[in-house]
Amino acid sequence: MVTESSVEPMDHSDTGARAPLIELAGATKTYRSGSVELQALKGVDLEVHAGEMVAVVGPSGSGKSTILNLVTGIDRPTSGLVSVDGSSLGDMSEEELAIWRGRRVGIVFQFFQLLPTLTALENATLPMELARIGSSRERAEKAAHNLELVGLGDRLQHVPSELSGGEQQRVAIARAIACDPVMLVGDEPTGNLDSETALLMFDLLCELNRSGMTVLYVTHDSDLAERASRTVTIRDGRIDGTA
Repeated sequence: MVTESSVEPMDHSDTGARAPLIELAGATKTYRSGSVELQALKGVDLEVHAGEMVAVVGPSGSGKSTILNLVTGIDRPTSGLVSVDGSSLGDMSEEELAIWRGRRVGIVFQFFQLLPTLTALENATLPMELARIGSSRERAEKAAHNLELVGLGDRLQHVPSELSGGEQQRVAIARAIACDPVMLVGDEPTGNLDSETALLMFDLLCELNRSGMTVLYVTHDSDLAERASRTVTIRDGRIDGTA
């Protein structure tokens, strides 16, 4: 089990506290399929500062996942500004976005998305290999450290099918923090877990946040949303409130 004292502080002092780490200004997003248009976001203004833990909540189809897609550079805004860590994502090419995302953003998905033929260690090493960070030995040591951090130091050589759902999500978190990202983004990160395992998983996210990691996540679970330092409610593509 991970304890708070076992989580080493992460140094993201280069992001600074003078400006928001994440900024959306007048951000809109319209999806088009033939002659059909769906306006998912309608002029969203949002700021998240370094070290915050922010939950994004709202009904299905409200635009929650679209916000995550914009701040991770998976989607581009139709209009408006999306800036992360001082970089305007709309000014980057697709290749630049892919490199930036691999080095600066950690993403945790609802369905884990681990490669089934790779061990836990190999899955946790993969982002560093893709970003060409360190030697093979250094990458393996860092991945082993991160798996120890999430309580899986004794499961390094297990493939996903040999791990429980909670253990697979822990591997996914170890993979997400492999490159020391400036933020950790979760799209319903506990949505595929039973309630007890989800709470344990969320404790880990809280510990990472206390160590200095900025965490932004979407959830339908009101209890988990209340544990964030701030909650942003999205409705019909607009921010309906923040608390």
